[in-house]
Amino acid sequence: MATAPDAFVSPRPRVGRIVGARGAAVRLAIVGGVALAGALVLGLALGSVAVAPTDTIGILAHRLLGLDVPITWPASAETIVMDLRLPRVLTSMLVGMGLAVAGVTFQGLLRNPLADPYVLGTASGAALGAAIAVLIPVHLVVLQFGLLHGFAFVGALLSITVVYRLSRLGGTSPMTSLLLTGYAVGSLLAAGLAMAMYLSGAALRQIFDFLLGGFDGATWQRLAATLPLIVGGSILILLRARSLNAMLLGEEAATHLGIDVRRERAILLGLASLVTAAAVAVSGLIGFIGLVVPHVVRLVVGPSARLVLPLSALGGAVLLAYADICARMLGEIPVGVVTAVIGAPFFLLILRRARSGYEV
Repeated sequence: MATAPDAFVSPRPRVGRIVGARGAAVRLAIVGGVALAGALVLGLALGSVAVAPTDTIGILAHRLLGLDVPITWPASAETIVMDLRLPRVLTSMLVGMGLAVAGVTFQGLLRNPLADPYVLGTASGAALGAAIAVLIPVHLVVLQFGLLHGFAFVGALLSITVVYRLSRLGGTSPMTSLLLTGYAVGSLLAAGLAMAMYLSGAALRQIFDFLLGGFDGATWQRLAATLPLIVGGSILILLRARSLNAMLLGEEAATHLGIDVRRERAILLGLASLVTAAAVAVSGLIGFIGLVVPHVVRLVVGPSARLVLPLSALGGAVLLAYADICARMLGEIPVGVVTAVIGAPFFLLILRRARSGYEV
């Protein structure tokens, strides 16, 4: 009787790989935590008006922790740190976290390392929504979110909804149909964006600012409105890490493992799209975070979503926080330019290594 070759394979190598991955994850988490703390201090201290790092830490300890520390800074420094820079730094971290988590989710669902949060037309829908808002001669602000932010959020969600509905009509495999439909709908929305830009006239600068992304308009109110959507969606995705791991094996294997593939796929797509839409609404279009960070993390700790999701969230927050610092120090250039300079060469590297399907 034939015996499966794996029957004589010792389980020790597999156990060793799991232990090694967890050790690498712990080390990566420590490095990421230190880098995140450094980004917080640097992001608050650096700018057109410099604030000493010791004063920055003292302000945070005094205002956030209520500690009785000697006040060695002027009142203007406290206003700059607490009212201008802290919401901006926290917003950049929040958006980076959301985009990275969404990137992990889309790459896992599509089994494609080149997938990112915008692969299914989300960016095109958000951009078209923002452009339409610019053309409407109405000014409405709720929680410091204007029509541009609201329309961008709605446009992103509508685009992914349309893509998902249309993909279910296709004759190819569900994921292939989803990806092809996303490209087709994205191209159609891009044409609409081009027409809106043509008609925008003097308001064209607003559309470009949104397309290039940035955090110069970050406020506590916008942060508070966006936080539940991104953090809540990311946590719900993390709770479905088992389903995401199963789908990496293919739909048939996931079904054998007891996963309701259609239901879990719809839920994960919806959550990742919600997180992406919320991030886009507050920051504009910022590319490559959801592509670069998950791939780097996966190279270090392996493909397990239980490890990749939280570490990618940490890495995305770190990378976008430092990118925003660079953008500020270079004269308030768009953050999307900085992330493109970082991400484009990395994208080309992944493209050279990619074959067919999802490689880990």
